[in-house]
Amino acid sequence: MASLQASLLFSSPPSSSSTKKCHTLCHSPQIKSALHVPSLGKQLSNLKLKQQVELLNNITSTNLKNKKNTISFENENNKNSIAKIYAILETISDRIEMHKNIGEQRQNWNTLLLNSINIITLTATLMAGFAGVIAVGGATILGLKLSSTLLFSFVTGMLVVMNKIQPSQLVEEQRNAVRLLKQLEARIRNGLAIRHPSEKDAKEAMESVLAIDKAYPLPLLGAMLEKFPKTFEPASWWPSNKPSKTQKKLHHLGVKINGLGGENGWSEDLEKELREIVELIKKKDLEEYVRLGNKVLNMNKVLAIFGPLLTGVAAIGSAFVGRGAPWAVVVVALVGSLAAIVNTVEHGGQVGMVFEMYRNSAGFFKLLEETIESALEEEELGKRQNGEVFEMKMTLSLGRSLSQLRDLADKSRRSSGDRSCVDEFACKLF
Repeated sequence: MASLQASLLFSSPPSSSSTKKCHTLCHSPQIKSALHVPSLGKQLSNLKLKQQVELLNNITSTNLKNKKNTISFENENNKNSIAKIYAILETISDRIEMHKNIGEQRQNWNTLLLNSINIITLTATLMAGFAGVIAVGGATILGLKLSSTLLFSFVTGMLVVMNKIQPSQLVEEQRNAVRLLKQLEARIRNGLAIRHPSEKDAKEAMESVLAIDKAYPLPLLGAMLEKFPKTFEPASWWPSNKPSKTQKKLHHLGVKINGLGGENGWSEDLEKELREIVELIKKKDLEEYVRLGNKVLNMNKVLAIFGPLLTGVAAIGSAFVGRGAPWAVVVVALVGSLAAIVNTVEHGGQVGMVFEMYRNSAGFFKLLEETIESALEEEELGKRQNGEVFEMKMTLSLGRSLSQLRDLADKSRRSSGDRSCVDEFACKLF
């Protein structure tokens, strides 16, 4: 019965009284609040979500802005570094032209001074000889004597100046400066092609240019290199980069300062090979060029003293020609001829250039030694140059193949520390 009433209730159409009752119930405060609870929670959740989205957008925009500022700052630094590098390249190109021009000028000095001094010396000798012959015949000899004495005195002064500046050595200095500047220019351009330069790269390039300027100065007065030093010293045209005392001590004691596991192309065998090559360069190549350099230096000192001394003696001897001293003509003729020979040997043979060549060769070996040692003293293998590339560069610098270099290192190792027993030098280039 109850179910039947329920079915009749739902099946029958709503009456007006029931509709009013339902409308009253729906608009009552209790029912309205119950109906609005779900929509209020939805609004609150939407508000929280909106706030979270806004917060996330703010954080993202801040991060992007910071990243953009960082990138723009890095780009600005790269632009500044590139501008500095190109400014240095312009300076290097200008230096190359300056050294070329001055080298040609000093080559002309050497040729003109050598020919002029020899011609004047021989002319003064002939005048003294004519004065002696004419004196026997009773003719006046005052003009010839004065001319001979004046020419010999002038030549003595010219020889003092020429021996002091050593034009042939000056020319060799300019040649080396041009070669090293071109090498530095090529290295900088290769670095630009591989990666973006940093402030450190610009600083190192500038230091390299200044080191070459100091090693091979352009002016003569005040900055010229000493042509007759007390002892022979290798040339140094690179910035000084002295390792710490601790690293030096560890290196000389043979202590490994890092674990070698083939990282970055390096291995323990490669380190041992390079250590042997360094010791061989020190004991054989460098010592040999220092020995030869000292010999050439001493020879040049003797020639530089004897040239002006002989022309000075000839100038004094020419003043006694025709005064009842027949020996004066013989002395003047002999000493004048010897002076021309000494001058030709010294400046025609370019002894100063040979000295500079030995000085630069010894500097080359010193640079190889420092390069290898600084690479081996670097604790972090990742900061070193790739081991295989480094070995190839050292091999080419010494004029050998990789197999020849390794065989030489094995031969040096078998010599049990006495590397003077090794029958060849490390370098095959010169």
